[in-house]
Amino acid sequence: MQWAPRQHRVTHMTKTELIQFIAEECNFSKADASRALEATLKGIQESVVNGDGLQIPGFGSFTVKERAARTGRNPQTGAEMQIPASKSVAFKNGKALKDAVNS
Repeated sequence: MQWAPRQHRVTHMTKTELIQFIAEECNFSKADASRALEATLKGIQESVVNGDGLQIPGFGSFTVKERAARTGRNPQTGAEMQIPASKSVAFKNGKALKDAVNS
């Protein structure tokens, strides 16, 4: 099945649509596809939370980026404020995904 976005949403696939796609591509029931997706997402999350990151050749990699504490400004008052250090997840696409998007 070729996924086609709905007319009112041009750029986003919903989780339900992704489960439907997995079910059709793998000949799974929707329940099995949903469990497979949940297990995949849990694996990605655990890998990133543990600081290991995740590399999927041809698709991309998930890594944790650390942001240092810094001084910022409140946009409403202009007052200086301290922004605490934090971590965020970064995704870098692989060559095959980049080529597919650009074709």
